[in-house]
Amino acid sequence: MSVHYPLVIVVAVLLTAGAVVAYVLLQRRRSAALTASGFGSLAGGRSRRAVIRRHLPYALLLAALPILLVGLARPEAELKVPKVGGTVILAFDVSNSMKATDVNPSRLAAAQAAAADFVRDQPSGVDVGVLLFGDTALLTQAPTGDHDLAIAAVNRAEAGGGTSLGQAILVSLGTITGKPVALPKDGQAPTTGSLGYFPSATIVMFSDGQDTGGPDAEAASEVAAAAGVRIQTIGVGTPQGATVQVDGFQLGTALDAAELTTVAQTSGGAYRAAGDAGAVDAITKSIDLRLTTKKEPVELTGPFAGAALVFLTLGGLLGTRWHGRIV
Repeated sequence: MSVHYPLVIVVAVLLTAGAVVAYVLLQRRRSAALTASGFGSLAGGRSRRAVIRRHLPYALLLAALPILLVGLARPEAELKVPKVGGTVILAFDVSNSMKATDVNPSRLAAAQAAAADFVRDQPSGVDVGVLLFGDTALLTQAPTGDHDLAIAAVNRAEAGGGTSLGQAILVSLGTITGKPVALPKDGQAPTTGSLGYFPSATIVMFSDGQDTGGPDAEAASEVAAAAGVRIQTIGVGTPQGATVQVDGFQLGTALDAAELTTVAQTSGGAYRAAGDAGAVDAITKSIDLRLTTKKEPVELTGPFAGAALVFLTLGGLLGTRWHGRIV
């Protein structure tokens, strides 16, 4: 436990010690006065019950003093606080094909707008991370509860290079699990033993689905499914497609909804088009939130003040009942 104003603790100790000394001196003066007046036997011959009735109300009032002063010092402790939350990794396609203008103003701009709407729609308990992928995948924003940071990371995206859906999935899984993730070797089925199980984590992939190389996307989706991570895919573009200029060449590109559907369904997720009005809402509702505990600093001024009030109340009631006065 720590306090914001440690000097108040010193004051509490000094005041409490002074109050105790004053009370002891007062009782000695009272006993001496009774002895001098000829009532010394009354002062020294009281029963144990009488002694308790005499001193307990004042002891309670004195005990309230340091408790109240410690509360004024604003004590703080780290306690485990229940928190409802989940993790979302936005896997955002920044390949050259995202420059296509078959959606207005471009696939990249449309995906950025849809992703920003999605992030804004997330509850505060969901941590959002951003991963940009082309030929390779790079985590540009670690999962955070500050959703403005995630939106800023999406808005910084610039298109260039090819597309590797499989690499995006594996790096996203690595971020979720906290360890490197690769495809199983020699055709082995993926298992949860080495990765763990993360049902409260979701990968949301914004892409046109045109996979140009890298790890097999469907196999990577199977690894995600084994780890309990669903992949929700958002298709950006049109089946008719458009052309983009890359290194002086005109290349045709079109939305591959079939590939994105396979990736999503293999992991237990679903495919949606970016233009669907209910796409963001449907994905948000599909995210599993779990109850976890997180250590957070909690101020204890209230409990200390409450305890001091209890002592003051008891001391006052007992003093009034037994002696006809509080002090």
